[in-house]
Amino acid sequence: MSQENVKIVREAFEAFLGGDHEKTAQLVDPEVEFHGTVGGLHEGQIAHGQSEIDETFEVEDMEAWEERRLEAEDFIDAGDNVVVLLHEYRRGRGSGVELETNTGVVVAVSGGRVVRIQGYMDRDAALKAAGLSE
Repeated sequence: MSQENVKIVREAFEAFLGGDHEKTAQLVDPEVEFHGTVGGLHEGQIAHGQSEIDETFEVEDMEAWEERRLEAEDFIDAGDNVVVLLHEYRRGRGSGVELETNTGVVVAVSGGRVVRIQGYMDRDAALKAAGLSE
């Protein structure tokens, strides 16, 4: 079952970043929780459901960033969770400041759908949160 979870998360990630709202809706639970990135500006905030995630991820995030690229480098099986190791690139709106960092996301899957997303600025923290170590 856990390899199936990796497949679900990979497809959900690709669908969301590719703007495929129909496929995203099939793979992500309507009550999904998106928790603000630990160590990030939105730590402690929670977005409930796809519309709140879209508001946070697309509208609010892109107010600060002129360009944003998220590249998944690995999807790691952690039972009911999948750890996604990301390389992020961002360029500030107006300032032009560039930021590149490696982050991690722990994605929980239940009943064949993504139910919880928690980002971490520190990849090792993400691995530890999922019961793994690098």
